[in-house]
Amino acid sequence: MQDYIEVEFRSGRMGYYQNPEQLPINPEDLIIVEVERGEDIAQIVHMAVPREEKEIPDSNGRIYKIRRCATEEDFEKLRSIGYEEEKASRTFNDLLLRYPFEMKLIETVFQFDGNKLTFFFTADGRIDFRVFVRELATIFKTRIELHQTTGRDEAKRLGGFGMCGHQYCCSSFLKRFNQVTIKMAKDQNLAGNLSKISGPCGRLLCCLNFEEDFYVEEGKGFPIIGTCVQYADSRAMVYRIDVLAQKIYLSTEDQIIVEMNPDEYSRLRVISIPDLETCQ
Repeated sequence: MQDYIEVEFRSGRMGYYQNPEQLPINPEDLIIVEVERGEDIAQIVHMAVPREEKEIPDSNGRIYKIRRCATEEDFEKLRSIGYEEEKASRTFNDLLLRYPFEMKLIETVFQFDGNKLTFFFTADGRIDFRVFVRELATIFKTRIELHQTTGRDEAKRLGGFGMCGHQYCCSSFLKRFNQVTIKMAKDQNLAGNLSKISGPCGRLLCCLNFEEDFYVEEGKGFPIIGTCVQYADSRAMVYRIDVLAQKIYLSTEDQIIVEMNPDEYSRLRVISIPDLETCQ
C-alpha cells in the first residue's frame, strides 16, 4: 500500500493524503487538498508515513485527494486571505464587547475556499458561546468554529523567542506536542528551580524531551538518588548524579560532600536502596 503524505494546515491541524497520480511534490511545498467541506491549502511535512507505523485518522471511508500544487494565483489569494482574517479578527473583538464573558482571541483562520472560518481563543473555564457563534455566522455567512486553546497552543500560534535565544520550538519546527514530565527534569539534574525550566506557556520546556533518551540510557550505570552506602567508617547517601560529567555525589553523616566517578562508587557497599528499604 502506498505511503501517506503528512501535511499541516494553516490552522495547525495535521492531515494525511496519498498521491496516486504521482504529482511532482516535495517536502515544504504548498498544495491544494480536499477537506470535509471544500478545499484548503496545506504544507507538506512528511513524504512517506506508513499506515502501519502511524495511526491515520479515520475519514469515514472517504478518500480525500490532493488537487494540485499551489500556483502563483493561490499565493496571491493566500495574501488576500490574510487581510480578510485581520478584518474578521476586528469584527470578532468588536462583537465580543456586547457579551458578558471574557475571551482572548489568539488567531483567526479562513479555510482557503472560504467555506469555514475558525477563531482560536483562550478563556478561563468553559464558556457557552452558542449565541455568539450564531451571530458570527450571520455576519460572515460561512461555517464558524471556535476553538479554546491551552497555554502551549497559544505560545505556538503567537510565536516568540525562548531563553535560548531561538524561536520557540513549538512555533518553528515541532509539529505536535510530546509529553514532558518532571521526571525528565530530574533525570537531567534540572529540577531545582522549575521557573527556569518552564516556558512562557507555563509548562515544562519542550526541549527537555529531546535528550531524555540519552540521559536514561547513560544513567543506567548510575545509582538511584537516595541510595545509602558505606563510605569509609560512616554511612553516606547519593544525593546527586551528573551523567555528562560522569560524577556521583555523596553526602556523609557529617554533611560533607564527596565527589567520585562510577568506578570508585562501584567499590562501595550498598546498604539500602530507595523504594526497597528506608534509609534512616
